[in-house]
Amino acid sequence: MTEPAHWLLIDDDDAFRSVLKRSLERQSIQATAVGSPDAAREALAQQPFQRCVLDLNLAGDSGLQLLPELLELQPELEVLVLTGYGSIATAVEAMRRGAINYLCKPVTVHQLLAGFDPVAPGPSLRPEPPSVEEMEWEHIQRVLNEHAGNISATARALNMHRRTLQRKLQKHSHWRH
Repeated sequence: MTEPAHWLLIDDDDAFRSVLKRSLERQSIQATAVGSPDAAREALAQQPFQRCVLDLNLAGDSGLQLLPELLELQPELEVLVLTGYGSIATAVEAMRRGAINYLCKPVTVHQLLAGFDPVAPGPSLRPEPPSVEEMEWEHIQRVLNEHAGNISATARALNMHRRTLQRKLQKHSHWRH
């Protein structure tokens, strides 16, 4: 008999992370839950994981920036990206960076399990169009990714003051979906 899968959950929302961990444990899936990129790196350095659920927005940090690091630390890791505001652009970018799937919150544990199934349908996107604020956030994330997470370079590319960009990133880090 093979050892049960061990999952890494990376989400800055304490309540969501806790509920997801308990739901997975009810399915006999061992899970380690962390709330920051640094905690994720530390967990990956300490033990192997088979699967990872990665939130796209980690208190202003981009899950897309963290994704390649996770795969560099553990190349066999299957990463599924979760977001509260899905878009085709970020879904494509997540897959390009190595995610095996991309789902929109809220998700049930069964949808999450199905998201790791290789025959499951592709990325899940919301039926309603995004708000102006969400579109701005997506654009900022895309430009931030193009500049490897460099806030100053991103602010220049967006023709925006660096502090303004930092405020926007901080504001959206408190968005709850």
